[in-house]
Amino acid sequence: MAVIRPFLVGFATTFKHLFRKPITVNYPEQKVPMFPKFRGKQVLMRDENGLEKCVACGLCSVACPADAIYLEAAENDGTVQAGPRYASVYQIHKTRCIFCGYCEEACPVGAIFMGKDYELAVYSKDDFVWDKQELLVPASTAPAATGGQPARERELAAVASYPTRPCRSERSATFTGPSTPFRTS
Repeated sequence: MAVIRPFLVGFATTFKHLFRKPITVNYPEQKVPMFPKFRGKQVLMRDENGLEKCVACGLCSVACPADAIYLEAAENDGTVQAGPRYASVYQIHKTRCIFCGYCEEACPVGAIFMGKDYELAVYSKDDFVWDKQELLVPASTAPAATGGQPARERELAAVASYPTRPCRSERSATFTGPSTPFRTS
């Protein structure tokens, strides 16, 4: 009898939960909504005209406690879709970043935004460095007109429409990884 009782208790527990609503989520098809204060992958924003907001002041790099941000400032000669001063190189090292949000708080122009993307797995160690092309919101998703919408809501809408990082099969065959001053070995 001492052996049968635990089996009966286990079967009773299983039977009790059999008719309850399941709490599991079919992950690839269904996404769990993120909390409003969730800090995911950083995104470099554009302004209403589609220009890069980053003025390469370097405050985000200084504020980063993990020293995960590297940028090089340059003067715009009209060849880049940015303001008079921009970041010619902007990189964030994923393995160093602790997603604290200090870079977002330090930015005086609101150029960097902590997005909601949490699917950050990569196949190569070279892909742990996000460069400017991967962080910058594409010009097509930047809002063209304000439409009476507050700036923060426009930024959130642009980040929501920002595509997530492509998987390995969607990348071009000539991709060799970013050229980075970060040590990858």
